[in-house]
Formats: sequence, structure tokens, C-alpha cells
Amino acid sequence: MQNIQSTLEAGVRFIQLRLKNVTEEDYLDCALKAAELCKKFDADLVINDSPFVAEKCNAIALHLGLDDMNVKDAKEIFKGKIIGGTANTLEHVIQRSNEEVTYIGLGPYRFTNTKEKLSPILGTEGYKSIVSEMKKRNIDLPVYAIGGIELEDIGKIVKTGVYGIAVSGMLTKATDKKKTVEQINKILEHA
Repeated sequence: MQNIQSTLEAGVRFIQLRLKNVTEEDYLDCALKAAELCKKFDADLVINDSPFVAEKCNAIALHLGLDDMNVKDAKEIFKGKIIGGTANTLEHVIQRSNEEVTYIGLGPYRFTNTKEKLSPILGTEGYKSIVSEMKKRNIDLPVYAIGGIELEDIGKIVKTGVYGIAVSGMLTKATDKKKTVEQINKILEHA
């Protein structure tokens, strides 16, 4: 919880809680605490993997990986709310579009320690190619770049046509989270 609180104190207003290898009871306990912190800071909470936990803690959104519950079943539990999905290839993007997700988390940009089974690295060219193909196919979904993004990457990534970025390690490792958040926001404003 300390990392979430310090990130919120630094100005972040969108938190995704991703816990692996824990019981649903422990996940829910942590999610309820995270939801309280987010409420205190007027921030939004996204829950990874579990529509049950997302529903019980009143999260704004649910994010599903490719190996998680299918989107159709998740929509039955987490009704009428935002459901995003992970993608790594154009085929995954098409799949996610057909599943009618609200947004796509596309990545990884580069190697990251936050994932055990890492998909192939996309890099800037991978994003350009996939976003271009999405336009050709009239797939109009917001795409967030994910995975190993550093400050110096943000400008290049945004120019590929993605909607936004999601970062974890950059903020977790930051010695001055507030300054890092300010730098991120400044780069995004000018990109």
C-alpha cells in the first residue's frame, strides 16, 4: 500500500492494481485498501484479472490479460463498466476489438521485470505498425503503450499514435516520484 500511497501523493490519479499468485480473499483485501486510498486522492482504480474483485471494490475498470477470463464472461460480472485488454500483436488487437473491450494495453515496449512471461518486444516501430493497421481496419480503440517505458521513451511513443502510456517500474524505482510525475506530464503535454 505504501507504493500506491506515495504514487498518489506524487499526483498520479489512475492506479492499476495487479497482484499475481495471491488468493482472491487477499486480493480483495488489498483492493479495498487501494480503493480507499484512491477515494482519498480522488483517483480511479483499475483491477487486473479479477472481475469479482473489481466489482466488490467498485473499481472504475477491469483489465484482462490474454490468459485471463474471457471478456464476455467478465462483462456478466462487471456490468456496464470499462473493460480493457492486453494485446501484443495486430491479431490480438483484432481479437480484443471483436471482444468489444473499451481500450487496449499494447506492449511491451521493451523488457520489463513486472511480467513473468514477457511477450515479444514491440519498440517504437511495432507501435507505429500496429496503430497504422488499426486505422486501415477502422479499429477505433484507445491504445495505451505498456512495458518498460522510461522518461526518454515517452515522446517517441506518443508520436506513434497511441492514446497514452502506462508506467509501473519507472514510478516504483523513482527516488522522487513527484518530480517524475511532473516530468511525465510535461513530456505528454508537449508530445
